[in-house]
Amino acid sequence: MAETQRAHNHAPFVFLRFSVKRALKATIRTERSSMSIILLDIGNVIVSVDFLRFCKGVLSDGSSDLQAVFRKYCEGELKMKFEQGIIAPLDYLCMIGRDSLTRSMSHGEIRERWQDVFSPMEGAADGVELLSREHQLWIMSDTDPLHFAFLLTKYPLLRERERYYLSYEHGFMKNSPDAFRHVLQDSGIAAHEFILIDDKPENCKAAESVGIKSIRFETWPATITVLAAL
Repeated sequence: MAETQRAHNHAPFVFLRFSVKRALKATIRTERSSMSIILLDIGNVIVSVDFLRFCKGVLSDGSSDLQAVFRKYCEGELKMKFEQGIIAPLDYLCMIGRDSLTRSMSHGEIRERWQDVFSPMEGAADGVELLSREHQLWIMSDTDPLHFAFLLTKYPLLRERERYYLSYEHGFMKNSPDAFRHVLQDSGIAAHEFILIDDKPENCKAAESVGIKSIRFETWPATITVLAAL
C-alpha cells in the first residue's frame, strides 16, 4: 500500500517528463528547416516570478501596504524604464532604499531581495534541453541587468545560447513590434525563420505583426505539442 501511494505521488511529475519528450520526438521527426530559431522568453516560461516575495522583504516595519510597493517598483513606468536601460541598477536600488514605503537596508540587501523572486518552472529543464536538439534557441526577454545576471548564475540552461535579445540592452519592450523588427534587422534573418515562445498575448501579437509566428506559453508539454503542429 505504501509503495502504491509513493508511485501515485510521483505520477504527475513522471507524466510531465514523458509528455514533453514524447511531444518533442514528434517535432524532431518533422522537417523544420524553415522554422529553426526559437525566440524563448524567460519569465513564466523558464522560471516563475513572484514579486510579492520582494515586496514582503523590503516593506517598512509596521506597514502592510504590499500593493503600494508592488505598483511602484514591480510594474508600471519605473520598472519599464529600468528594463529599457534608462534607469541604471544603482539608481534603482537607491530609489527603493530612500522610499518611505521600505525599511532601512543596504544596497546589497535590496539587490538580493530584488533578485530572489524566481523559481524553476516545472518541465523547463527537459523542455529546453530537448528543444535545443532541433532548434537554435535565442533568449529574448524584457529584463533588467540585476535580474539577468542572477538568472545566468542560478540557471545554467540559460547560458551559452546563440544570441540574447535583452530589453535593457536594445531599449525595446516585447509588446512593441519594434523589439521584433530589431531582431530581424540585427540578425539579417527573415521573419518566417523564427517562432516566439512567450506567456504574454500582447508580446505574441507584436511578434505576429512583423511576420513572426508565436506560441503563447501555458505549459511545456502543451507548448511543444503546438510547436510540432506548426
